[in-house]
Amino acid sequence: MKNVTLKITGKHVYENVEEDQMELVTEGKLDKKGDTLYLTYEESEFSGTPGCRTELMLTQDVISMTRSGLNVGLDTEIRFKKGERHKGFYDTPFGPVEMEVLTNSIENNVTYDKKGRVDIDYCISLKGLSEGRSKLNIEVM
Repeated sequence: MKNVTLKITGKHVYENVEEDQMELVTEGKLDKKGDTLYLTYEESEFSGTPGCRTELMLTQDVISMTRSGLNVGLDTEIRFKKGERHKGFYDTPFGPVEMEVLTNSIENNVTYDKKGRVDIDYCISLKGLSEGRSKLNIEVM
Protein backbone atom coordinates (compact mmCIF):
# COMPACT_ATOMS: atom_id res chain seq x y z
CA MET A 1 0.00 0.00 0.00
CA LYS A 2 1.27 3.47 -0.78
CA ASN A 3 0.26 7.04 -0.08
CA VAL A 4 -1.02 9.08 -3.02
CA THR A 5 -2.51 12.50 -3.65
CA LEU A 6 -5.92 12.54 -5.31
CA LYS A 7 -7.56 15.30 -7.28
CA ILE A 8 -11.29 14.52 -7.40
CA THR A 9 -13.57 16.54 -9.67
CA GLY A 10 -17.32 16.08 -9.84
CA LYS A 11 -19.43 17.85 -12.45
CA HIS A 12 -23.15 17.95 -13.15
CA VAL A 13 -24.10 18.15 -16.82
CA TYR A 14 -27.16 20.11 -17.94
CA GLU A 15 -28.14 20.06 -21.62
CA ASN A 16 -24.61 18.85 -22.53
CA VAL A 17 -22.98 21.79 -20.71
CA GLU A 18 -20.84 21.00 -17.65
CA GLU A 19 -21.86 23.06 -14.61
CA ASP A 20 -21.74 22.92 -10.82
CA GLN A 21 -18.18 21.64 -10.56
CA MET A 22 -16.74 20.55 -7.22
CA GLU A 23 -13.04 19.85 -6.81
CA LEU A 24 -11.24 18.24 -3.88
CA VAL A 25 -7.54 17.51 -3.43
CA THR A 26 -6.88 15.00 -0.67
CA GLU A 27 -4.50 12.33 0.51
CA GLY A 28 -5.39 8.71 -0.11
CA LYS A 29 -4.04 5.17 -0.24
CA LEU A 30 -3.47 2.96 -3.27
CA ASP A 31 -3.26 -0.81 -2.84
CA LYS A 32 -3.09 -3.73 -5.24
CA LYS A 33 -4.48 -7.24 -4.79
CA GLY A 34 -4.08 -9.42 -7.86
CA ASP A 35 -5.31 -7.48 -10.90
CA THR A 36 -7.47 -5.16 -8.78
CA LEU A 37 -6.45 -1.74 -7.46
CA TYR A 38 -8.02 -0.21 -4.36
CA LEU A 39 -8.09 3.56 -3.89
CA THR A 40 -9.29 4.86 -0.51
CA TYR A 41 -9.67 8.30 1.01
CA GLU A 42 -11.44 10.03 3.86
CA GLU A 43 -14.19 12.53 3.07
CA SER A 44 -14.00 15.99 4.63
CA GLU A 45 -16.22 18.88 5.72
CA PHE A 46 -15.79 20.26 2.19
CA SER A 47 -17.36 17.19 0.58
CA GLY A 48 -20.21 17.31 3.07
CA THR A 49 -19.59 13.91 4.65
CA PRO A 50 -16.82 14.16 7.27
CA GLY A 51 -16.11 10.84 8.95
CA CYS A 52 -16.96 8.96 5.76
CA ARG A 53 -14.50 6.66 4.02
CA THR A 54 -14.69 6.14 0.25
CA GLU A 55 -13.12 3.11 -1.41
CA LEU A 56 -12.89 2.54 -5.14
CA MET A 57 -12.21 -0.94 -6.47
CA LEU A 58 -10.67 -0.53 -9.92
CA THR A 59 -10.57 -3.29 -12.52
CA GLN A 60 -10.17 -2.99 -16.27
CA ASP A 61 -13.85 -2.42 -17.09
CA VAL A 62 -15.65 -2.09 -13.72
CA ILE A 63 -15.31 0.43 -10.92
CA SER A 64 -17.11 -0.09 -7.63
CA MET A 65 -17.38 2.76 -5.16
CA THR A 66 -18.28 2.12 -1.52
CA ARG A 67 -18.92 4.83 1.06
CA SER A 68 -19.11 3.98 4.75
CA GLY A 69 -18.47 5.58 8.10
CA LEU A 70 -19.83 7.48 11.06
CA ASN A 71 -21.91 10.02 9.17
CA VAL A 72 -23.31 7.51 6.70
CA GLY A 73 -26.40 5.81 8.06
CA LEU A 74 -26.48 3.27 5.23
CA ASP A 75 -23.34 2.14 3.43
CA THR A 76 -23.62 3.07 -0.24
CA GLU A 77 -22.18 1.04 -3.09
CA ILE A 78 -22.27 2.09 -6.72
CA ARG A 79 -21.04 -0.15 -9.53
CA PHE A 80 -19.96 1.52 -12.77
CA LYS A 81 -19.74 -0.56 -15.95
CA LYS A 82 -20.34 0.92 -19.39
CA GLY A 83 -23.89 0.34 -20.60
CA GLU A 84 -25.07 -1.29 -17.36
CA ARG A 85 -27.61 -0.10 -14.81
CA HIS A 86 -26.88 -0.47 -11.11
CA LYS A 87 -29.66 -0.26 -8.53
CA GLY A 88 -29.08 0.44 -4.88
CA PHE A 89 -29.74 2.92 -2.11
CA TYR A 90 -28.30 6.33 -1.35
CA ASP A 91 -28.33 7.61 2.21
CA THR A 92 -29.80 11.07 2.83
CA PRO A 93 -30.46 12.97 6.08
CA PHE A 94 -34.11 11.89 5.66
CA GLY A 95 -33.32 8.20 5.20
CA PRO A 96 -32.32 5.92 2.33
CA VAL A 97 -33.57 6.67 -1.19
CA GLU A 98 -33.71 4.17 -4.06
CA MET A 99 -31.02 4.96 -6.62
CA GLU A 100 -30.31 3.85 -10.18
CA VAL A 101 -27.07 4.56 -12.06
CA LEU A 102 -26.51 4.08 -15.80
CA THR A 103 -22.85 4.29 -16.84
CA ASN A 104 -22.39 6.06 -20.18
CA SER A 105 -18.60 5.69 -20.35
CA ILE A 106 -15.69 4.70 -18.18
CA GLU A 107 -11.95 5.13 -18.63
CA ASN A 108 -9.34 3.86 -16.21
CA ASN A 109 -5.61 4.09 -16.80
CA VAL A 110 -4.46 4.00 -13.16
CA THR A 111 -1.65 1.55 -12.44
CA TYR A 112 0.07 0.79 -9.16
CA ASP A 113 3.44 1.95 -10.46
CA LYS A 114 2.41 5.13 -12.27
CA LYS A 115 0.07 8.04 -11.92
CA GLY A 116 -3.20 7.76 -13.74
CA ARG A 117 -6.78 8.85 -14.04
CA VAL A 118 -10.32 7.51 -13.77
CA ASP A 119 -13.11 9.17 -15.78
CA ILE A 120 -16.75 8.13 -15.34
CA ASP A 121 -19.74 9.63 -17.17
CA TYR A 122 -23.06 8.46 -15.73
CA CYS A 123 -26.74 9.23 -15.30
CA ILE A 124 -28.20 8.94 -11.83
CA SER A 125 -31.79 8.81 -10.65
CA LEU A 126 -32.71 9.24 -7.00
CA LYS A 127 -36.36 8.19 -6.85
CA GLY A 128 -38.53 11.15 -6.06
CA LEU A 129 -35.64 13.57 -5.55
CA SER A 130 -33.62 14.16 -8.69
CA GLU A 131 -32.33 12.88 -11.99
CA GLY A 132 -29.28 14.02 -13.86
CA ARG A 133 -26.04 13.33 -15.62
CA SER A 134 -22.70 13.60 -13.85
CA LYS A 135 -19.01 13.19 -14.53
CA LEU A 136 -16.50 12.00 -11.96
CA ASN A 137 -12.78 12.41 -12.58
CA ILE A 138 -10.18 11.11 -10.16
CA GLU A 139 -6.54 11.86 -10.86
CA VAL A 140 -3.85 9.96 -8.94
CA MET A 141 -0.94 12.34 -8.58
